[in-house]
Amino acid sequence: MGHQPDHQTLIIGAGFSGIGTAIALDRAGLSDYLIVEAGPEPGGTWHWNTYPGIGVDIPSFSYQFSFEQSPDWTRTYAPGAELKSYAEHCVAKYGIGDRMRFGTTVTGAAFDARDNLWRVSTDSGELTARYLINAAGVLNEPKLPDIEGVDSFAGPTLHTARWDHDVRLADRRVGIIGTGASAVQVIPEIAPIVQRLTVFQRTPIWCFPKVDLPLPWAARLAMRVPGGKLVGRVLSQALVEVTFPLSAQYHTLFPMAARAEAAGRAYLRSQVDDPVVRDKLTPRYAVGCKRPGFHNSYLSTFNRDNVELVTDPIERITAAGVSTAGGADHEIDVLILATGFKVMDVDSDSFALTGPDGITLSQFWSANRMQAYEGVSVPGFPNFFCVCGPYGYVGSSFFALIETQTRHIVRCLRRARDDGATRVEVRPEANARYFAEMMRKRHRQIFWQDSCAQANSYYFDKNGDVPLRPATTFEADVRSRRFDLDDYAFTG
Repeated sequence: MGHQPDHQTLIIGAGFSGIGTAIALDRAGLSDYLIVEAGPEPGGTWHWNTYPGIGVDIPSFSYQFSFEQSPDWTRTYAPGAELKSYAEHCVAKYGIGDRMRFGTTVTGAAFDARDNLWRVSTDSGELTARYLINAAGVLNEPKLPDIEGVDSFAGPTLHTARWDHDVRLADRRVGIIGTGASAVQVIPEIAPIVQRLTVFQRTPIWCFPKVDLPLPWAARLAMRVPGGKLVGRVLSQALVEVTFPLSAQYHTLFPMAARAEAAGRAYLRSQVDDPVVRDKLTPRYAVGCKRPGFHNSYLSTFNRDNVELVTDPIERITAAGVSTAGGADHEIDVLILATGFKVMDVDSDSFALTGPDGITLSQFWSANRMQAYEGVSVPGFPNFFCVCGPYGYVGSSFFALIETQTRHIVRCLRRARDDGATRVEVRPEANARYFAEMMRKRHRQIFWQDSCAQANSYYFDKNGDVPLRPATTFEADVRSRRFDLDDYAFTG
């Protein structure tokens, strides 16, 4: 009899993906698991990201588990603190806190083919597990800009994903690099308090108004009634589905981008007074090529006398500030990096995951392009599953993704339990079939329009692929219930 692992399953990450995975395993009677988390608390993205103005950018009614709908949202779009509280609520209600180990960073993982288990290295020692589930999500590894001298600035440097609330911004000259989703929320919050705000923009973002309203007492009361929850969720899901999965994944069938662009331009005209600034803020790519922003005061912030928009390319960061093309030096006291995360990146994980053949996952993806069967499993990496793998996410709520992918994983682990198997591995031919299907269907997506080449979108990976699933939320849900389990080999 081979070595028995410390745990049947090891889950990496205590954000919503890890929480959802744990709940799914418990419901399936697969309760021998441990969650390891680098941070001191659960919450993942909503623990690490605490910058001013942080909030969800899809309606609260959709940004939650379908089986645990909160009646406590105070707004149509929940602020970050409420999402952190929701994570803590789920941990407590479903009793998974005693199987969480905080302050533990995974530094490597290697598959032991003799004993069919994973040997996982952490900064506090080795753990072994039959199955390894990466639930670290995609918004966990901050991305630094590829700019000369990024470490040379003499003043405080903040990344939006690791905000330091002890750094004083009031009455100081602040520079912010980036105009993505985080910057759209930060900029309007800090502009009224700083002496001067210089925004360095490489690619403008499409920004639309956000129906972000306090929920009146009657609506909050309705959320405590089963029927009220259902109505809110159905309406919310319909809005989410139309704004991304249908419009972006089925662009050739539902060409809504042109109408959305007209609406975006009209909103720009209504918000920005200076025609020169307005032109700089106008994207030259179709709506949907990259993640749009939703905010009611981001664009109008550029009307302020103390806000400057700089679109000249950054040449270097110096001890005193930022130097841009043409010889301009912008002196600042505080530098903010709103440069996002490593998302569609073969090296997005902060540790090397090595399969039985000595090949790492990043090497496999570098050689074969990013791919995973149903967005969950990669051939050559047995007993390993991803919650947020390539070609899994359709673009709607991450909670829909979590529930879909954990259902897939649970089906595999139940089959292994029933068969007495200790090794579960997706068959190469099944993965190849799925990847070919993704390639065959992607022509429907908006990303392949010519204008998307100008978007500088993190949707595109190094190979020029967009590892998003060309499907609707409903399609992905059905597939997770019906995929052929014989697409996996159950051995050992």
